[in-house]
Parts: sequence; C-alpha cells; structure tokens
Amino acid sequence: MSAPAPPLEERDRARGRFLAIASHPAGNTFRHVFTQQLPTLALVALGASELQVGLQGSFIFAFVALQLPTLRALPHVSKRSILVGAHLFALATALPLVFFDQLAALPQSTAVALAQLSFALVAIGHCVGETVWFPLLYAYLDRENTGRFFGVLRTGWHLALILFFAASQWWLARHPGDFASLFAFAWGLGLARTFLIVRMPERREPAGERVRVRDALALARAPLLRRYLATVAWGHACRVTATVFGLVMIRRAVGLSDGEAVGASIAFYAGGLASLVLWGRIVDRAGALPVLRITAVGTGLVLALLAIAPASAFSVEWIALWFFGLSALSSGFGVADTHWLFELTPAEAPAATIVIGAVGVGVAAGVAPIVAGAALDVLLPADPAGALPVYRGFFALLAGLQALACLPTFGLAGLRERSGL
Repeated sequence: MSAPAPPLEERDRARGRFLAIASHPAGNTFRHVFTQQLPTLALVALGASELQVGLQGSFIFAFVALQLPTLRALPHVSKRSILVGAHLFALATALPLVFFDQLAALPQSTAVALAQLSFALVAIGHCVGETVWFPLLYAYLDRENTGRFFGVLRTGWHLALILFFAASQWWLARHPGDFASLFAFAWGLGLARTFLIVRMPERREPAGERVRVRDALALARAPLLRRYLATVAWGHACRVTATVFGLVMIRRAVGLSDGEAVGASIAFYAGGLASLVLWGRIVDRAGALPVLRITAVGTGLVLALLAIAPASAFSVEWIALWFFGLSALSSGFGVADTHWLFELTPAEAPAATIVIGAVGVGVAAGVAPIVAGAALDVLLPADPAGALPVYRGFFALLAGLQALACLPTFGLAGLRERSGL
C-alpha cells in the first residue's frame, strides 16, 4: 500500500469548507424532499399502508449498507467522482416523481409501487454518495473546530428546508395534493448542487491494496467504536421512527391536512436551525458524551408527550412545538454523534471507519420504521377513530427506548485509556 497522501494545504481546506457549506442547502433540500417528510405525506395521499410508509422511511437509512461495497472503489476512483456520479444517479431516478400528478391518476397499487421504486432508487444514489461525503469533509477540518463547523453546515440546510416547507405549506393550501410542483422545484435544487460539488478538493485514500469489506467490518470490533455504534444506532433508530410515524399520526389519527402537516415539518427544521450552532459550541467545549446522554433522555421525554397529552392538546400550534423540541434535541445528538466518530477516526485513512459508523447506524435506523410499520398495521383498528390509543401506546414504548440509548456511553474511562484517546 502506498504512503498516505499529505494533508491538504490550508487554501484547499478553506475552499473545501466553503463549497461544502455553499452546496449543502440545495443538496440536502433535494435529499430530504425525495426521501423523508414529503414522501411520507405523498404516500399517505396515495393511500399507502403503515407498512408501506415505514418501508419508504427506511430507504435512506437501510441503503447505507451499500457504502461497504463502494469502499472497494476508493483506491481506484476519486471521492469526488463517486460523489458526483451518485448524485447524478439520484437526479435521474427522481425524475418520475416530478410527474407525481400523472402517477396519482394510476390505480392505487400501481401508483404506490412506482412511487416506492423511485424513492428507493433515489435513496440508493444518496447513500452511495454519502460514502465519500464525510471523508471529504474530514480532510478540511481541525478536531477542535469540528462541532462548530457541523453546527454552521447543518444550520444552512435547515434554513433552506424551512423556506422550502413554508412555501410548500402555502402551495398545498391553494393546490391540495399537488406534490408534483414541489418535487420539481427540489429536483432543480439538486441539479444546481452538481455545479458546486464537482469542484471539491480531496485528500486521496492510500492506493495499492484494495479495501476489503471484511477488513472494514473488523473495525467494528474495537471496543470504543462498538460503544459508539450501540449508542448512536439505538438513538437514531428511535428518532427516525418517531419522525415518520409522528407525521402519519397527525394526518390519520389527529386529522391534520397536508398543509398543516407540512407546518410540522417547518417546526422540525426550525428546531435544528435554532439550536445547531449552540450545540456545536457546547460539544466542542464539553465533549460528545455528556451531550449524547442529555439529548437521549430529553428526546425520550419529548416522545412521551404524545403518549400522555390529552386529545384536546393536539392543536396545530402544540404539534409544531412538539416537532420543534424533537428536532432541537435530535440536532444536539447528531452533532455529538459526528464529533465522537471523528475522534475515533484515523487521519491517514478515514473512509473505512466513517463508513462503518454510517452503515451500523443506517441499518438500525432503516430496519426500525419497517418493524414499527408492520406492528402498527397489525394493531391499528379498521376504524380510524380508534387509532389514537394505539399510537399513544406506541409512542410510550418508543419514549422509553429512546431514553435508554444513553446507557452505552457510561463506563468508558478504562476503554479510552487503553485506546489512547
């Protein structure tokens, strides 16, 4: 194997940080619009079941497993080429959803199946591109500023999504069910991102010996990385499941309209916008582990509110506040998650460790909504009027699981000393 490439010059690192921050609002709006909240509402509009909605919610996480075979290309193909190629694939496979109105005119089973196929292919493109996204960013950062950088980076795309969903709420109020125009606008943003990411500098991985999947998987046996995976996979699986079925609950059991449900999405991204920069500073100063513990327990308490709040509390304003709190705590968990992973990542060849972290977390977060959707399909009564008690029990269980996600972060002093961290 060749010697590691030298670190990037400060000029290239600064250019990389600028391009990452500049491209991320358009790129992540494209990603979220085709993989998360809007697809959930679109599938509900098509008449999809809870299991089908849960399946779609899992795509962007479960397909992260494709990052393992993608690792094998790194000694031979540049990270930038993988990123751009995967992004172009996502753009191409998202095109059918731009014609969602024609899709909705088909028989229900056909429309749901075709929409699911397109959502799945788009998620594959995004997940393959994510193989190299964080390794690219890793080369641009100093460890002591990691939290602040990700606070700024994520604040930008949260602001973009707030603006998008605010416009979407206005649009759906005047054009009920017209998701095609929203998908078309987001597709254009994805196209615009292409012209920025093609210029991103990179520090190449060591060339020569091929990257083997089994060697990458062996990294997960390291005690600290195993604790990381247990904590973060557990926490993100609960958070993703709560976000997906929180939206389904307010549409089906509470009875909010598409536009009002989009308002919940605005509140969700507002929570991140309001808290990310602060979380970045807190994580850099206090460390990742205290923040992971506080946010895991806090998120559990927020989830419990859906189980215990009286039915009269489910106003548009209350639900918006709930999504805001969920997002603010999830944002802190996410910044601390990235900070901890970067602490465990070797500077000379970061891709394998980062990908193992992403795959472990993604598979857990991908499986959880499918299991939850299958369970809800069995438990929910045929009469929608009886759905609310089932959802209450579901969120009570989820709240307890979420709060317990902090357990693997305790008792790490000896492991850190033996690992030299």
